[in-house]
Formats: sequence, C-alpha cells, structure tokens
Amino acid sequence: MNIRSLTRGDGVVIVAAVVLFIASFLGTFSCDSDSCTSVPNAWDSLGLLMSVYLAGVIGAALVILTRLLPQPRKVLGLDLGQLGAALTVFAAWTALWTIFDPLGSFSDVQSVARIGAGSGLVLGLIAALVLAAASVAGPLVPALKGPLVPAPRPAQPQPYGQQQGQTGYGYPGAGQPAAGQQQPSAGATPPPAAQPAEFAPFWFAVPVPRPIYGEDGTPTPIAELTPGTWYLAVDQRGQDLVAQTQDGKRGVLRDTTGIQRG
Repeated sequence: MNIRSLTRGDGVVIVAAVVLFIASFLGTFSCDSDSCTSVPNAWDSLGLLMSVYLAGVIGAALVILTRLLPQPRKVLGLDLGQLGAALTVFAAWTALWTIFDPLGSFSDVQSVARIGAGSGLVLGLIAALVLAAASVAGPLVPALKGPLVPAPRPAQPQPYGQQQGQTGYGYPGAGQPAAGQQQPSAGATPPPAAQPAEFAPFWFAVPVPRPIYGEDGTPTPIAELTPGTWYLAVDQRGQDLVAQTQDGKRGVLRDTTGIQRG
C-alpha cells in the first residue's frame, strides 16, 4: 500500500467519514416537551445506523482501500471503488429523507410536541452529502485529483532538455568538433564510434496532465501523470519514456515535451 497514491479528494472522503461516524453518537431528534427525557441516537436504531452512518463509513473505507491497493479488486463484477461510491450515495439519499421524519426509526417514542431533527441527523446529512460528492467527483475534478501527500522533491531539479554534452535522456551527445580541431582526412580509418551509455533512471515531472499507455502498445491509457508529482523514468524507447507511478504502475509516456527532470 502506498499512501502517496491518495488524492485531495480522498482526504475529503476520510474527513467526511470521520464526521459522519461522530454524528452517529449525537441526538437524532430534538423537542421542547418534558416527555423528551432521553433522546436516542443512531445506535438505538439498527436500520438508521446501517443505512446512513455505517453505510457511509464502509463506502468511504472501500473508496480509500481501492486507492491504496496496487491492483483493483472486484466484487460481483464491480470495482471496490465503484461499490464504495454507490454506498456513499445511498447513505446521503437515506439521510436526506430521514431528516424529514426523524421519528420514523423510533417506534417506541411517544408523541411529543414540536419534534425536529437533532444534531446527529443534521450533521450526518451534511457529512453524507460531502462524502458522496467527494467519492463521485474525486476522480473527475482536477482540483481533487492532486496528490494528498506531495512526493519528496529531488535535490536541485533541472529543466528537462538537451544539456551541455548530452542529448536525449542522459545519453552522451556526440557534439560538434571544437574550433581548431582537426578533421579526419579522406581515406583515413575513422575511430570507432563511442557506444551510448546505458540508460540511467531519473525522476521527472510533467507540466500538464498526460496519459501513459501499456507497454504492450495498446492505444488505451492505463493511468494519467499529474503535475506536482515526481515519477520515475525506468527506460527509454526512442523518444518515449517508460514511467513508473507512485503506486508501482508502469506505462509508456509518449509526449515528453516540456517535462522537468530531477
């Protein structure tokens, strides 16, 4: 599990799930009658507890677990992240309708004057709505797709591009003959060409989001590199780079223009 694979959207999911769990211990309804001697919370109603509070917390756990696992897991043909997002939406939907009928889950509560939704339902509804929104919009909204924990910045990163005495991705350049350097005469045996050095892995960052593709040449992107995160270049294929993401995925970066090298 790699915590650096978590995004800002995942951070919102975690905070909303914690608030939702805390709300389950608060009063479900409020009233101004003397008969309200003991106000129950969600733990006094199994249906309310499971359909709103625990459903949301379990859904959030599945969403976060999907981000941490190196490979996606599926249950009944559904990705764990999709199943978790569906649970958070269900929790928000149930909380929305429960707040209009706070006594619906407590059949043993006697009729009292002026019943209203308690802090547990109000806070639970807000947390469930935020949780559902973050779970669904997290992979879609650019502001939420950024890394939650920035990768450590390599020391003295240099702009990517041709450097003095080098071309490409760390290969020594042939260079031009210096002024005054003698050229080989016609018919002379040229010296053996210098062999390119072996590729050395290096860290780099992209200026804009860019997709990477499978090493088998499939045209469908397998992941997306985002700005602000450092990725490891593990191989070179012509003008393309084989990049490795923070969660261990490898893919071919075809557009290497403007990348920043560490």
